[in-house]
Amino acid sequence: MTLAVVRMIQWRLRQVMADRNITNRALAGQIGLHETSVSKLKQRDDMPRVDGGLLDRLCLALNCGPSDLIVYSTDKE
Repeated sequence: MTLAVVRMIQWRLRQVMADRNITNRALAGQIGLHETSVSKLKQRDDMPRVDGGLLDRLCLALNCGPSDLIVYSTDKE
């Protein structure tokens, strides 16, 4: 029997925002997006397409590093 390895890149914006007690509106104002766009980013569990500029603004606004927002894990099925 062969075990399959599932690789996952997880997006943790929801958790980081909750840890810092920041609202969609407050974050949107800091990074220059509409709060609906922040809400859509926050709802994702998989890695959304974000460019380096947005990732940088998120990290600055949330006082974190990319590794706080993006987690790579492997799970054996």
